[in-house]
Amino acid sequence: MSKIFSNFANLFFRTINIMINITLPDNSVRQYNEGVTGLDIALSISEGLARNVLAAKVNDEVWDATRPIFNDANVKLLTWNDTEGKAAFWHSSAHIMAEALEALFPGTKFGIGPDIENGFYYDVDMGERMLTESDFKAIEDKMLEFAKENQPLVRKEISKQDAIDFFTKKGEVYKLELINELTDGEITLYESGRFTDLCRGPHIPSSGFIKAVKVMSVAGAYWRGDISRKQLTRVYGITFPKQKELQDYLLLLEEAKKRDHRKLGKELELFAFSANVGLGLPLWLPKGTALRERLEAFLKKAQKKAGYVQVMTPHIGNVNLYKTSGHFQKYGADSFRPISTPVEGEEFMLKPMNCPHHCEIYKIKPRSYKDLPFRLAEFGTVYRYEQSGELHGLTRVRGFTQDDAHIFCTPDQVKEEFVGVINIVMHIFKALDFKEWTAQISLRDPNDKEKYIGTDENWEKAERAILEVVEENNIKGVIEIGEAAFYGPKLDFMVRDAIGRKWQLGTIQVDYNLPERFDLEYIGNDNQKHRPVMIHRAPFGSMERFVAVLLEHCAGKFPLWLAPEQVTIIPISDKYENYAKKVLELLNNYDIRSQIDNRSEKAGKKIRDAEIDRIPFMLIVGEKEEAENTISVRKQGHGDLGSFTIDAFAALINDEINKMIE
Repeated sequence: MSKIFSNFANLFFRTINIMINITLPDNSVRQYNEGVTGLDIALSISEGLARNVLAAKVNDEVWDATRPIFNDANVKLLTWNDTEGKAAFWHSSAHIMAEALEALFPGTKFGIGPDIENGFYYDVDMGERMLTESDFKAIEDKMLEFAKENQPLVRKEISKQDAIDFFTKKGEVYKLELINELTDGEITLYESGRFTDLCRGPHIPSSGFIKAVKVMSVAGAYWRGDISRKQLTRVYGITFPKQKELQDYLLLLEEAKKRDHRKLGKELELFAFSANVGLGLPLWLPKGTALRERLEAFLKKAQKKAGYVQVMTPHIGNVNLYKTSGHFQKYGADSFRPISTPVEGEEFMLKPMNCPHHCEIYKIKPRSYKDLPFRLAEFGTVYRYEQSGELHGLTRVRGFTQDDAHIFCTPDQVKEEFVGVINIVMHIFKALDFKEWTAQISLRDPNDKEKYIGTDENWEKAERAILEVVEENNIKGVIEIGEAAFYGPKLDFMVRDAIGRKWQLGTIQVDYNLPERFDLEYIGNDNQKHRPVMIHRAPFGSMERFVAVLLEHCAGKFPLWLAPEQVTIIPISDKYENYAKKVLELLNNYDIRSQIDNRSEKAGKKIRDAEIDRIPFMLIVGEKEEAENTISVRKQGHGDLGSFTIDAFAALINDEINKMIE
């Protein structure tokens, strides 16, 4: 009788449906059975949505769309249109590529295979074999073969010992090293077809979503970025859910090649590199130097208007300065080695950051609340020892100049000063035609506080200040946990260039910690000592990187106010060269940057060459122009504008410039 009752009880309780509440992004609440998956939720809304769901965001954590949900949760269904959806798609593609590599090249050992901004890579050890471009087609074909099999990517929890046993049997030394650093109970594997990987996920439901594959390149990469470890082969790839999207991406890459700042910088004679000078140390040529000076003058004018004062600090500093600031502990491994002097125990460093020097300027004399805000600005050159494999044109260099400024203010001035910096950033974006941007609010990772300096109280105040400014000023932005600077949270501005690529330009950081480390003080209106708040800001970021991004954004066709040469004067024959010189002299009086093309070439070729050189205006002068004391004007990309007097042309240029920078 008891056995019958027990069976009945088990059957009864299995039929009880425990319901959970799922809150969707529109704040609507739906009830589902406990154990529902993101895919189930999508199917309950529409079959079309279910066909496109790649992953699910459950309480701000991205999960597999097939992973059961057992408690009330906020859920967002992720598709290819979501950044996190693409990330899951490309992370899964890295697994499919690993499966293909294992099938094609037995004995391959695997490191890590993450998604990246555009695609993914996998670090692999292929022994003595060298992977070359001739192997790419076979890898792509094998990946598509596995994609067509519509292999499910299955998540499995596993004990640490079982994981060690599994990868020991496979001889996966790199996986074993990673497992040894993990805690038992948090280890998961993913199976896709014939391949099993150590991975925390998330992944797409199956390989069938992958319709287009391209292996992009191979490179060397030291295991875990450690130059003393073995160099692995890093295989880069990208995949898409539609073949047309791959074709569009490859066209975008071709356009990006045309806009490569290294190519344009050489063509326009802006900068160069010399092995004799050293890797990652750019040489600014006359035209590039003039370009930088105009950018600096533009920002200095805006800063002067906003109440900043310019300072200059040395290129080196005593190592103890950077120990006080925390930069030595944070960047010591990435800095040039300390410089020893004849004095025993005395060491200097090439300056890794400007902020410690500015703290010392603040300390030169006692400060009152009446002195604040105290805004210091400097175009200060700093140095980092980037690994040679990480160097890339002007975007990754070993010596770069930051448009640095530090605002020392009272706590109740933080918001106003923060908004003032945002206004300068917006002024720059308008003048340089960056129309699309978003803000990234970079906060501390509360689960990894060892990466940061300062108290919880200071971090909470700093983060609250940034979040309130963003909300009060209706700034569109995303929160990124773990992306804060080591001394404080920050607001980074992400711009999209003319071909849709995303770049980080400009940063603002609120810092309660360095003032404490340097014991900075001011006397308040209560005659008591108080600690100032420090705001770090660099609207350009660095001059080198900013010029690189700007070059690629405008394809070398700089805004008129910034162009190295604004005008080229083209006499149609030698006998009009004197009139061309007269025009040049008049334009110089208007501070219009001009040159005469007096080569022995036909006017048509000179015009074509000026277009290639990206000169904004071409002035054609001949018999008619000399007789009427006028110029015939052509504009880059617009053709013939007609006949102008010099005064009228100067007014045209000034009006165009004022619209951009005033």
